[in-house]
Amino acid sequence: MKLRRIFLYVFLSLITLYLSVCTYMYIFQRNFLYHPYKNNYLRGEKLNADIKELSIPSTEGITLKSWFYKNPQNKYTVLFFHGNAGELGNRIYKLNELKNLNLNYLIISWRGFSGNKGSPTEQGLYSDARSAVEWLEKNNISKNKIILYGESLGTGVAVEVAQNQNFAGIILESPYTSIVDAAKIYYPYLPVDLILKDKYLSLKKIKNIKSPILIMHGGADIIIPIAMGKKLFDEVQVKKYGYFPQFDRHMMTYNSELKLELQKFIKTLN
Repeated sequence: MKLRRIFLYVFLSLITLYLSVCTYMYIFQRNFLYHPYKNNYLRGEKLNADIKELSIPSTEGITLKSWFYKNPQNKYTVLFFHGNAGELGNRIYKLNELKNLNLNYLIISWRGFSGNKGSPTEQGLYSDARSAVEWLEKNNISKNKIILYGESLGTGVAVEVAQNQNFAGIILESPYTSIVDAAKIYYPYLPVDLILKDKYLSLKKIKNIKSPILIMHGGADIIIPIAMGKKLFDEVQVKKYGYFPQFDRHMMTYNSELKLELQKFIKTLN
């Protein structure tokens, strides 16, 4: 009888502990997904273009710190959706290369990032992205002249916004099939399907893409496995291009090979 009581006590204690962990992760999960103050890619580079710093209105009275570069001679404008960490300056090295490829760009910072008000959520980021598209259209840049570029977390936003729309093109760098799938890698002991708030279900949406798409993913990515990028690529139903270098990590190396792939993709666009 005593042994049974001990077993029951241990069992109930473990159940209580597990439920406590689940409750904690449910309440604070967005602290694990969004990292506005984590700047891993500030390299001291300077922008090679004269940009306008803008405050683009989004929903809920929030404005988005943004950088806009425009050369009237350029045909396309890249709308850049950054990943889950850091301020705009972490992407300067990429923006400089976009400018060198004769592309205009608008990069927005999400709500809760770069000093913006609000807190990041899946639906909030979708609203921010659509607000940026609306801003470009109001400034006479139509969707068929916009290339959506999603980086890491931003790939899920790009896929959402691109559904059933006629953008010039879509570029996804280090994409995931869903945050649900990614979270299961890191937290296999949690009921992720039940407790996750922000799911970003890209695999379910990718078939709705109507625009040409380039998917880039490195084989040495230890954050989001390359298998996810390849799985998305396999599900694309439109004209598609893939760049899967063996040794690139999560933030891909902007070397001559990658830049050539970007250039080749842009040349295919109408």
